[in-house]
Amino acid sequence: MRDGDRYEHLVYWSDEDECYIGQCPELMGGGVHGDDPEEVFRHLRQVVDEWVRLCKQDGIPLPEAKHALA
Repeated sequence: MRDGDRYEHLVYWSDEDECYIGQCPELMGGGVHGDDPEEVFRHLRQVVDEWVRLCKQDGIPLPEAKHALA
């Protein structure tokens, strides 16, 4: 399992933006967007993995995942 997979990944349709939005609210305020929900999810996973990698590289503590199993 990838470290980023511990965090909730959301993909939903936005009528306002007329596209799919992908977010990981536990880690970051921004997100990704696109026309294909599967592609948005893949891109979101890449962004989350990069976020986790950079936090670890810079010694920034990661938040506890809400749904992490013990």
